[in-house]
Amino acid sequence: MPGRLPAVLLGLLLVAALVLGLDPYDRGDWLLENALVVIVLGVVLAGHRRRPLSGSAYVALFAFLLLHEVGAHYTYSQVPWAQWWQALTGVAPAPGRNHFDRLVHFAYGLLLAPAVADWTAARTPLRGLALRVVVVALLTTGSALYEMIEWVAAEVFAGDLGVAYLGTQGDVWDSQKDMVLALAGSLLWALLPKALSRA
Repeated sequence: MPGRLPAVLLGLLLVAALVLGLDPYDRGDWLLENALVVIVLGVVLAGHRRRPLSGSAYVALFAFLLLHEVGAHYTYSQVPWAQWWQALTGVAPAPGRNHFDRLVHFAYGLLLAPAVADWTAARTPLRGLALRVVVVALLTTGSALYEMIEWVAAEVFAGDLGVAYLGTQGDVWDSQKDMVLALAGSLLWALLPKALSRA
């Protein structure tokens, strides 16, 4: 992709990660959460020169990783989104579970879809509906895989760090709900007009 957009977005993301990493709520959880960022950036950077993504894919990926950095800073269950929402709207959300992680799981499906579509289209003959179906399937599989990784990490690290990383907040169906939200996000992307989804 021509232009400096990927470099600018990478620079902004690194600055955000640095600022949000200065005094995170839980340093161990911040490190675990940022292992994901390192992996994603490694994959994107490895493929950038030979097969760059579209500008919209880079922007969507940046937005997702920025949301993830906020979650990593606070630990997902401690993000003060309710206070932010009340400050913006004047309306206090109903008390209870912190839903910031639900937003990010939905964003995973919606915001990673353009990058996955670009990556898949560059390596396969898939186009149109077939490409959209494969992108939804890949993202849903990735979501399920992440839930399994999260479970293993929680078992390995146990204690407070395991609980912070798992972030179920007492919901026994947390993993299933997270996967459904990722699926919903990718389905929303798949239903967007071609001009918006680029698939």
